[in-house]
Amino acid sequence: MLSPPTHCSVLIVGAGPSGLMMAAQLLRYGLVPVIIDTKQGPTSQSKALAVQARSLEIYRQMGVIDRVLSGGKQASGVSFNKDGQAIASLPMNAIEDAGTMFPYILLYQQSKNERLLLDELTTGCCPVYWQTSLQSLKQTATGYEAQLQSGEATFAITCDYIVGADGAHSIVRKQLGIPFSGDTYAHKFYLADVKIDKVFNGDNVQLFMSKTDFAGFFPMPEEDCYRVVASIPDELADHDTLELDAVLPHLRQLTGKAIEVQENHWFTQYKLHHRMADKFADGRSFLIGDAAHIHSPVGGQGMNTGLQDAYNLAWKLAGVVNGQFTPAILTTYAEERMPVAKMLLNTTDRIFNIITSRSIFGSMLKQYIMPAALKFMWKREKVRTEFFKRVSQTGISYRDSKLSRNLGHQGNIRAGDRLPYLEIFDEKKKEKTDLHAWCNKPGFTLITMGEIKENYLFSLAKWLTQQYNSGINFFHLPSSSSNQHIFDAFQVRPGHRKAIIVRPDMHIGYLNDMVDMEMMDAYLRDVVGFKG
Repeated sequence: MLSPPTHCSVLIVGAGPSGLMMAAQLLRYGLVPVIIDTKQGPTSQSKALAVQARSLEIYRQMGVIDRVLSGGKQASGVSFNKDGQAIASLPMNAIEDAGTMFPYILLYQQSKNERLLLDELTTGCCPVYWQTSLQSLKQTATGYEAQLQSGEATFAITCDYIVGADGAHSIVRKQLGIPFSGDTYAHKFYLADVKIDKVFNGDNVQLFMSKTDFAGFFPMPEEDCYRVVASIPDELADHDTLELDAVLPHLRQLTGKAIEVQENHWFTQYKLHHRMADKFADGRSFLIGDAAHIHSPVGGQGMNTGLQDAYNLAWKLAGVVNGQFTPAILTTYAEERMPVAKMLLNTTDRIFNIITSRSIFGSMLKQYIMPAALKFMWKREKVRTEFFKRVSQTGISYRDSKLSRNLGHQGNIRAGDRLPYLEIFDEKKKEKTDLHAWCNKPGFTLITMGEIKENYLFSLAKWLTQQYNSGINFFHLPSSSSNQHIFDAFQVRPGHRKAIIVRPDMHIGYLNDMVDMEMMDAYLRDVVGFKG
């Protein structure tokens, strides 16, 4: 059995999607963490299914997007059904101005996400210590002392930082004494991964709602396979153990479909919770993913939010461990991610309460009013775009973060916003690229726009190399008719300039109408905390 080292810079507890993404991101910055998990290996169950556009952008930056897309399936839209008939359909492929390379929801199972990330760890020579649990945690002046157990063997390990990615029952969170505030939904639900006779046309998510119950059918990448999430009927609610055959009659009645199961890959019953940790960070410890927040599966947000937690924290933590940034930057993780989790919790809670409501008004709302209203509103392009930005998580912004500096006039795009996806025509190479591709390399990226003399561009490049040891990528976009749409998006008038410093997580940190080395240096050193 592989024994963990006696010391590491970062100990990650939990090797689900959030913990694996955390490790994979740290590897991008040359940092090899220790990652442990009580499980025997990666999950073989599909679990979370939806991968949103923002997560796909992360995978593209990591260079693994082709594998993700080839193993997934695009959801065409959402259909609302009553008594076996579609009463409203919302096509997801009708988003004209999605602002991303991935204007859709990809159905790509959690098990595939985990194996993808595990492959990245294997390439980076970062093992996962399976069947290993955290027994105790003691804070010291320079980090933590932890006791690990694997089978009959126990190990002592010290670490500078610890990341709790160990789910809703997080041992890390409990060891730190951080409350997990929230509640449990009253109703019971079941989940099934099945192959069924063809009863649905197309690749829409199919939602069925009655006065008391609901069921959702999510098309999986494999042919005729569906994830079914549904409420357990009252007459079966007291059964501790259920089989798929017991709920099939109710499912057929609810959907009005002659559902015949060819293969049953997974069936489980469960209760849902909505909770959030009172703190996402405590000294040198951090909580990400389900260890920090859990909520209903409405909108397919859970796994994606955990991936973004890791994405936000990893570059900051790696920068501190590698001696690039001062430790003060670590406080921005909780400051930026807690409002996101709180908003998500409130939104999914409201929608889920409508779906599960059994009141007369709630029944009317979910069966008639909501589908009709959505169908009517969906005809408006602005509504479709705003809905997609929220569901895809591309609309998340950190404008209020202490890392965001917006200088010059206040445009539509501001510091703290995710860098918009805009295609570029490279005049020198005579080929197409995009702003996101410019930010594929680890680290910050400086993008300048407008008419700037060549000798000043050379001075900028020299300054970045000498002062920041080539740790900041640099691109310049000169004025041209081919790229006018980018200048329009950033509201750069003819004859003017723009300086944009993009964070490693592709959020804009600094935005200025002037291209001034002293001002940018002040931002990087005084705000971000780059060391001299």
